[in-house]
Amino acid sequence: MIEDYQKDEWEDSLVKGGKFIEATLKALLVRAGKTPATGKHFKADTAINDLGGTPAGSIDDTIRLTIPRACRFVYEVASNRGGRHDPGEINPNEMDAHAVVTQCSWVLAEMIRHAQHGAEMHDAQKAVESLMRRRYPLIEEIDGRTYFHGKKPSATDVAMVILFHKYPARLHPDELVTQLVSNKFSLNYARTAVSRIDRYVHHDSSGNLMLLAPGLLRAEEIIRAATADI
Repeated sequence: MIEDYQKDEWEDSLVKGGKFIEATLKALLVRAGKTPATGKHFKADTAINDLGGTPAGSIDDTIRLTIPRACRFVYEVASNRGGRHDPGEINPNEMDAHAVVTQCSWVLAEMIRHAQHGAEMHDAQKAVESLMRRRYPLIEEIDGRTYFHGKKPSATDVAMVILFHKYPARLHPDELVTQLVSNKFSLNYARTAVSRIDRYVHHDSSGNLMLLAPGLLRAEEIIRAATADI
């Protein structure tokens, strides 16, 4: 859904948002001890009403009411407006897709928070931030190693892009050096690059690195410049 949204494929993104909501509602029904209908017999509205009709106190209200209400909004937008609009009006698909992607991300974060038995919402949100981050065609990950295929990038640029791709996860400086070597830089260049990005990163108590806000902005500038050359 997010990949389609980021490629401006609004209608495809909306369709997948609707499918995500159907899958979510089935999961909520199972969590509530109910058996969801299958195939064409499954109806989102029926599922939402079924969850809302569950006796108060029998299940968490986030399963019974909160998430289903968010699901109803998404499903209504995805089902009733996606791909169908009056040609005399402004095409609503882009703003609809934006609303659906944002709401689905919140739903997923709330499900993670509930599943982790009351974990802080901030922790749950971090778990889905990596899904929301923009994907770029010049970045790929193979066997845990990140590769950046920009035209003649510097080792410093690639180090920034690798941390951007990993965000909000952290990376140890030694592993970052190893990944730079995998991107065909010499060991000396890799070590120098890691030392040069220090002002853009936060070090935790173990020395692991995560990009700060200025680092995220700088990495996006590097990626956009490289993508423009495609």
